[in-house]
Amino acid sequence: MANPSRKSEAREALPDPLREALGAFLTALADDEVLLGHRDSEWVGHAPILEADIAMASIAQDEIGHAVLWYTLLQELGWPDPDRMAYFRDPPEFRNATLVELPRGDWAFTVVRQFLFDYAEKVRLEALMASAYPPLAEAATKVRREETYHLMHSRAWVLRLGDATEESHRRMQAALDLAWPHALGLFEPLPQQALLVEAGVKPPEAELQSRWEAEVRPVLEAATLRVPTGAPVYGGRVGRHTAHLSDLLADFQKVARSGLGETW
Repeated sequence: MANPSRKSEAREALPDPLREALGAFLTALADDEVLLGHRDSEWVGHAPILEADIAMASIAQDEIGHAVLWYTLLQELGWPDPDRMAYFRDPPEFRNATLVELPRGDWAFTVVRQFLFDYAEKVRLEALMASAYPPLAEAATKVRREETYHLMHSRAWVLRLGDATEESHRRMQAALDLAWPHALGLFEPLPQQALLVEAGVKPPEAELQSRWEAEVRPVLEAATLRVPTGAPVYGGRVGRHTAHLSDLLADFQKVARSGLGETW
């Protein structure tokens, strides 16, 4: 639960336009994490080896924990509590990139999606550690340490499967072809981005995307995977989603909306 005094201080310290812009940004961060965590959790009991099964359970738990952290910062700015944000909004109210709502797919797709997301999160968190908004910088520092292990896991699997066999290469390339344009959507600029950049809260998304591509391309090339071309899939940051999000939320929110009063 958000600290009441910190919540009041956070709301009073920012002018309303900047507070709204920061709220939209935090919502996007939290929505990405909570939905990817749910998708990762779908592998528990189904991963190809026991080690991967345990790792995915841990990663899913971490992603959802990080979502709680972002939602809590959001609550301090005057938004509803984390349970309300995660469980009682409808698809058009979510601000996640479409990458995280796509179905689980095969193991190759999960590995590729996690890899692309983990590197995007790496460059974003490194930038946010220098944010002019102290609560955001503190949270980014904490999350960055925990995300290091996610990145090691997904990178190792990409290198392992990229050129292991003809079949593994085919599946990994197909996964990358599907995931890449949606991954570019992680860097879809928010409508209020200029306010956040001017205030030193975060750098422009285009700058983060350039850093991301500089890091992921060499790894993909080392795995003998071809980086696709094509336009990014935008829309998630303004509430335009694939049909998959409705199905995901129906599953994810089912218990909370049952009226039994469960919390997470």
